[in-house]
Amino acid sequence: MFKLLETLTSLHGPCGYEAAVSRFLKEYLSDKTDSVEVDPIGNVIARIKGKEEGPATLLTAHIDEVGFIVKKIEANGLLRFEKLGGHDDRILLAQEVTVLTKQGELNGVIGTMSAHYVKFDDPSKVRKHAQLYIDIGAASKEDAEALGVELGTPITWKKQLKYAGSEKTGRVIGKALDDRAGCAVLIQALEELQDRDFSGELIFLFAVQEEVGLRGAKTASQNLHADVAIAVDTTAVSDTPEETMDQSLQIGAGVGIKVMDFSLITHYKVKDALVETAKEKNIPYQMEVFPGIGTDGGAVAFSQKGVPTGVLSVPSRYAHSPVELVDMKDLEATKDLLKEFVKSLSTTSTFNFA
Repeated sequence: MFKLLETLTSLHGPCGYEAAVSRFLKEYLSDKTDSVEVDPIGNVIARIKGKEEGPATLLTAHIDEVGFIVKKIEANGLLRFEKLGGHDDRILLAQEVTVLTKQGELNGVIGTMSAHYVKFDDPSKVRKHAQLYIDIGAASKEDAEALGVELGTPITWKKQLKYAGSEKTGRVIGKALDDRAGCAVLIQALEELQDRDFSGELIFLFAVQEEVGLRGAKTASQNLHADVAIAVDTTAVSDTPEETMDQSLQIGAGVGIKVMDFSLITHYKVKDALVETAKEKNIPYQMEVFPGIGTDGGAVAFSQKGVPTGVLSVPSRYAHSPVELVDMKDLEATKDLLKEFVKSLSTTSTFNFA
C-alpha cells in the first residue's frame, strides 16, 4: 500500500482546492467501479454492486488536507497567509511549503528570525500565524506577482513520503496522511473486493472540506441513501511522553474502533459488529474514546433520517503537521477490518437501533 499512499500524498489538495485529488480519483476508479462522478463541490462518489442483494453501505474518507491561503503580498515580497483547517502555531516556524500558483508550484518557507536575535526577543513567545509570513525568494510585491502569486493562492506543506528510520520500521512520515491514509484504505479494500463477493451496493464517498467543518460529507450524504456507513480517518494517538498523554491509543497496536468523539457517538450495533468481526478474523484493534477530534462520520450519521454509522481510525502521530506518522501495519489492519465488515453483510443485514 506504500506506493498508493505515496501517490495520494504527493497530490496537493488543501481545503477548497482539492481538484487535483478529485481528478486523480475519478480516473483511477473509473474501471474499478460501476460508476464514478465528481459533484459540484468536488466530492468523488463511486458505486459498485455485489453479487447478492443487500444493504447500501456508504464508505467514506476525506481528500482535503490542512493548508494555508495567501491573504496579502507585502511590499518586500513576503506573503501573509490565513489557515485552511486547524494548525498549531507552535510548529509553523521554518517549515517548507509549496505555493500553488496557476503558473505552477513555488518553493517557500515560513519565516522565522535568526537564532542570533533570540537574545533580544522573548524566547517563550509563540507568535500567531497572522504575525508570520512565507518567503518565496521574491524581492518585491511585483516579483511575487510575476511568479504567479495572487490573493487567494493556496499553499500546502512540502510534499514527501518516506519511512521513519528505514523501511524496517514499517512506519512512514509525510504530509496529508490525514486523510489520504483513509483514502488508501478505501481504495485498497475496493481493489480486494473486485470479485464482488459481497451483498448489496458499496457507495464510496471521497469527501472535500472535512477539515473546515465536514462540509463535503454534509452535502453529499443528503443525496446518498445508505443503510449503514463506515468513515475512515486518522486519529491522534496518546502514546508519547507529554504529560497530557494517557496512553489509551497506540501506534502499531491495530485499527481504532471509534466509540465516540465530539462529532459522533457511534451506533452501538455497528460498533459491536466491527468488534465482533475483528475478533473473529484476528485483526488487531483498539477501542477509541477521544473527544478531541471529529470525522465525516458525524455528518453522515445525521443525514437523511439518520444513518447507522461506525468509524475506523488509523492511529497517527503529529497530526496536521508536515511530518504526520502512521504505521503501515495499522493501515493494513484498518483495510482488513473494513473489507471483512463488508463481506460479513448479508441480504438481511440491518442495524435497527432497538
